[in-house]
Amino acid sequence: MIRRQRLAAGVCALLAALTAGLAFPAGAAADETEQAAPKVELVLDVSGSMRTRDIDGGTRMAAAKQAFNEVLDATPEEVELGIRTLGANYPGNDRKTGCKDTAQLYPVGPLDRTDAKTAVATLAPTGWTPIGPALLKAAGDLDGGDGTRRIVLISDGEDTCQPLDPCEVAREIAAKGIGLTIDTLGLVPDAKTRDQLSCIADATGGTYTSVRHKEELSDRVGQLVDRAADPVVTPVAAEGAAECAKAPALKSGLYTDREEFGQQRWYKVDVHPGQELRASVSVADDRAVDPDYGVLLRAVTLHGREIVRGEAAGNGRTDAISTGLRYPRPESDDDEAAAETVCLQVTNSFSAAAGVKTSPGLPLELTVDVVDGPSHAADVAAFGLGRGWWLLGALVLAGFVAGLLWGWLSRWRVAVWRTN
Repeated sequence: MIRRQRLAAGVCALLAALTAGLAFPAGAAADETEQAAPKVELVLDVSGSMRTRDIDGGTRMAAAKQAFNEVLDATPEEVELGIRTLGANYPGNDRKTGCKDTAQLYPVGPLDRTDAKTAVATLAPTGWTPIGPALLKAAGDLDGGDGTRRIVLISDGEDTCQPLDPCEVAREIAAKGIGLTIDTLGLVPDAKTRDQLSCIADATGGTYTSVRHKEELSDRVGQLVDRAADPVVTPVAAEGAAECAKAPALKSGLYTDREEFGQQRWYKVDVHPGQELRASVSVADDRAVDPDYGVLLRAVTLHGREIVRGEAAGNGRTDAISTGLRYPRPESDDDEAAAETVCLQVTNSFSAAAGVKTSPGLPLELTVDVVDGPSHAADVAAFGLGRGWWLLGALVLAGFVAGLLWGWLSRWRVAVWRTN
């Protein structure tokens, strides 16, 4: 009996494998498109304050070196990694010179773990904290290519090279639309350092983490490097126009843009008969804004007639606001019917708080998807159930039949009981 069960299980498994092989051929299941290598640059603060001994009894610099060594050992082979320092070379008091003190310790490229570790071992806490200049240089180090690009900034203090505000630098980097993310880690940070590093990360869609222990630092940096190796959809930069007639034509995909406070941005999408346009937009407040705001996404014809809209409002409790819409275009009897150009308008009602720069604009992410619409009436939902009506009818019929059978069985049992 046991052998028969095992044989049956084996046959079922074989049939399942053959079915899966027919349904999903190996060539179709894998994406054969070669992806560009992900790039990461670790930017380390080597300023004098890194001598402070407040991380598990050791200096901040010792904790950073240990974390780097562990991360270098665990870096995925496909990741191209580089290391840049700030404040590592100039020990003097001249501010102008100190604010230029950033250098690439190890170039971004295929990783030689021994060379990288040797370079890290030579570091000693030295000078200033030019975060803004270091970020600009790091963005240049990662320039070029279409793969994932990520900067991981580790610092224990505020930038000492104002007025080059590192927050503004991060916004300028994000405004270029190159898909570069900056993650920040604060070593035993005070409130001002935490606010500045959080602002840098928010400007590029990155993350901020406060670190007080060696293990936390190693784990977090390792996670961020590993994350760069994960496949992601990179948004395509698109510059919306002030009116539909001059708007860029978009196809299905993910797009990124910048929108000034209270500005309108226009885009165009072609929709053929029998297709459905699905669009969504998210606008992020990457700086201090007034608490009440909203975003509006409209689909209109070339002549300005509104087709459908989506809108959302916020009250300052979130750092992004999103909305979406759907427009199904009916089938046409004319096989040669032309595509309809639909204009997408994105408008926001954000307003800047006092003293906040309005340029560059707020980061905007637009998703466009044009899919085949319903082919016939049976595909359209009826009273919210769609094809669920068939299931509901089947359940009603089954319940009716079961009731009849139960009633007949009950009467038969009663008749037998009375006879006995």
